[in-house]
Amino acid sequence: MELTLLGTGAPAGLPRPDCPCAVCATALGVAARGATALLVDGTLLLDLTPGAALAAARAGRTLTGVRQVLLSHPHDGPAVEVPTGLPQPVRVPDGRELALLSGHRVRARALDSPGTGYAVTGPGGQRLLYLPPGAAPAGVEEPSEPYDMVLLDVLGRPDALARLRAAGAVGPTTDVVAVHIDHDVPADGELPRRLAAAGARTVPDGTTLVVGAYEDVPDVPRRTLVLGGARSGKSVEAERRLEAFPDVLYVATGGLRGGDGEWAERVAAHRERRPGSWRTVETCDLVPLLKDDDGAPLLLDCLSLWLTDAMDAVGAWDDAEWAGGGERALRARVTELTEAVRHTRRTLVAVSNEVGSGIVPATASGRRYRDELGRLNAAFAQECEHVLLVVAGRALPLRG
Repeated sequence: MELTLLGTGAPAGLPRPDCPCAVCATALGVAARGATALLVDGTLLLDLTPGAALAAARAGRTLTGVRQVLLSHPHDGPAVEVPTGLPQPVRVPDGRELALLSGHRVRARALDSPGTGYAVTGPGGQRLLYLPPGAAPAGVEEPSEPYDMVLLDVLGRPDALARLRAAGAVGPTTDVVAVHIDHDVPADGELPRRLAAAGARTVPDGTTLVVGAYEDVPDVPRRTLVLGGARSGKSVEAERRLEAFPDVLYVATGGLRGGDGEWAERVAAHRERRPGSWRTVETCDLVPLLKDDDGAPLLLDCLSLWLTDAMDAVGAWDDAEWAGGGERALRARVTELTEAVRHTRRTLVAVSNEVGSGIVPATASGRRYRDELGRLNAAFAQECEHVLLVVAGRALPLRG
């Protein structure tokens, strides 16, 4: 089953008309995107958008063989005239199945927002799922076989991808293609990097894909370390890397700190950002979690607070205790942790502070903490496939 993406952008397209933002200003050439529309085997058109016939011609295709046009969502743009020769667009009621003369079967999927999703099975048995912008499957997904390809609003509704993964509808071999691309993410390296972290990709308008082509599925890194300074956006970046996956375990190493109002506000802000399906555990005992091979993905926030706890435990703040065995004890704890990271089979995203570029601490204990955190970050990064440095909300890849 062949799929030609006549457009891959949001309903208003990219760039948006009369939008002065930086993303729209640079969305030129192959970075420009028309509203999403899909041509399946030249016979089925999913969503009729302005300029669909011209977009097909640019892709080396024609709409003359289209026998069915299905709508998934109401468009925000101008009214669309039906090109001569095309059948009148229709919407299939939720749960109903449509059998086409071409051998394709289309089943309408109910969503949690206005619109309709379509599961298409080709004559050869290949299966794809298409969801409109801002939509996720309604209710709890029944366990199902993985689709060969899924096209959805990955950036706008990462939880939709998490739901499909939880139900088994998206598996390791599913080609996840992001569509309905809007002006929220720069089209430079940031867009493919962010999608790859979710196990997804995007392609330019006019691309033809073969449903079931496994070689194009991006690999999700098992271990990632996200570094950054204060308020750099490092925690947001780490959370974003797992928001398209179900049953994430959020490991908070900072505790509650009773009586500290500012800390309570920070904790509340973090909790507000997390998907409702995530679980939270507050602990610095990380090694048993890393050794649990069958566990859900881990988000560890953060290593700098883990180090504070470890230095408390070995008396590292006192010069005499540090010289009398505290240093050796801390080295052993760090080695135990990094060995567990090396051998873990869980997906892991860890956050840590980058403090080595700031002001030199005025106290000996402060300098000791800065130095030990630098050593911990370096040792942890050595065991990770991906290492990122977040500066001003932008993630700069250091490794992977």
